[in-house]
Amino acid sequence: MVFKKGTKMYSIAKGKCPKCHEGNFFIHGITFNPTKVTKIHDTCTHCNFKYMIEPSFFYGAMYINYGITVAIAVTIFLIAKLGLQLDLLNSFFTVLIALVITAPLNLRLSRILWINMFVSYQESANEKNV
Repeated sequence: MVFKKGTKMYSIAKGKCPKCHEGNFFIHGITFNPTKVTKIHDTCTHCNFKYMIEPSFFYGAMYINYGITVAIAVTIFLIAKLGLQLDLLNSFFTVLIALVITAPLNLRLSRILWINMFVSYQESANEKNV
């Protein structure tokens, strides 16, 4: 099963701590409020893992965000231009609207993907004894 506890996909899909898969990674749910969308806890509320591994750690997530944004833009453009037969200007506005709508999700996804690249799940002692 892809989304079971202990897999990277579980942490990414549920927004959980990459180390214990128990504590929430983000403080707020998905929102369009730019001051809240990427707010994360300083440490995991369950295992006390420090999320900011080093100063400016999440700057690397910008590269992931860029890749996701380009993939969405190209896909939406091809659907608008080739599938819906829109002209170039309308295709551009369709891409722009899609990127604005998906921006909060992209920002959150890029951060959780980035930290999951560097931190692996560690089963707790309580779970090993069960």
